[in-house]
Amino acid sequence: MTAPLHEPTAEAAPSAAEEAAVATGGAKAVQGRSLGRIAWERLKRDKLALTGGVVVLLLVVVSLLAPVISGLLDQDPNEYHENLIDPLFGTPTGSLGGISGEHLLGVEPVNGRDIFARILYGARISLLVGFASAVVAVVLGTVLGILAGFFGGWVDSVISRVMDGLLAFPQLLFIIALVSVMPNDLLGLTGSSVRVFVMILVIGFFGWPYIGRVVRGQTLSLREREYVEAARSLGAGRLYILFKELLPNLVAPIVVYTTMMIPTNILTEAALSFLGVGVKPPTASWGQMLSSAIDYYESDPMYMVVPGVAIFITVLAFNLFGDGVRDALDPKASR
Repeated sequence: MTAPLHEPTAEAAPSAAEEAAVATGGAKAVQGRSLGRIAWERLKRDKLALTGGVVVLLLVVVSLLAPVISGLLDQDPNEYHENLIDPLFGTPTGSLGGISGEHLLGVEPVNGRDIFARILYGARISLLVGFASAVVAVVLGTVLGILAGFFGGWVDSVISRVMDGLLAFPQLLFIIALVSVMPNDLLGLTGSSVRVFVMILVIGFFGWPYIGRVVRGQTLSLREREYVEAARSLGAGRLYILFKELLPNLVAPIVVYTTMMIPTNILTEAALSFLGVGVKPPTASWGQMLSSAIDYYESDPMYMVVPGVAIFITVLAFNLFGDGVRDALDPKASR
């Protein structure tokens, strides 16, 4: 009996992994991506949005570190430097509003306060009002909007009519009238803190109908989807459907609208301070600086340019970042 020409060995037997690789043509396994990762990859391709996001982050960090930065520069936002002011005209000595190595953006007319330090502290007021009032509006708008869209009927009618009334209400005039009669002491707050608190509440209260309408419209569409009907058929309660099925799918429009709402709130705060019903002096505010610069726009134009540019850059950065976030979270968007 002759031996076989060759015997099968372990090396000759292909493994299951090799067979799978041959069957798939050597292609790598497809990795799943979460919605957050997909949105981040889309956002990374938008250079303008990333630039806006970096500027926003820088503004937040600078405003939080305003006392540290002004301390390193040895500049107090309320310290007078009358020796840097021309006694005849009341304007800063030197060129470009007194810009120097010690005063990076010059000094204010008449009193000589450092503009850079006041810009830093003014950013704190603007961003605080912008973010805090947006949080108030988002919470109210999300809760009431999702209730109106989910329950419908008389609940939807009542909430919708309230939204219509608030949208038609003269917000700016109401804030001016309210702030002008507010006491100096309220809930343990004094001075400018009272006005900041009132501005946050009023701006947020009058801002919630805008996001409320968006959330209501999205909820009306989502409540008829198959997964919601499936949850109902399995015996899920209303609270479960609201918080587990609907709310996670509303995160994207809420985030997008929040990024669009913050710059609007910042402009509202600047307008109120410009009109004299914002924070009280000597608390720094960009709008208040613009109001004071009206009398010196010819003799010291830099005093008006600096806070104006600060407001412009801040609002532009938020808008660019908001546009990018909207496009990144919208799977149907194309750039």
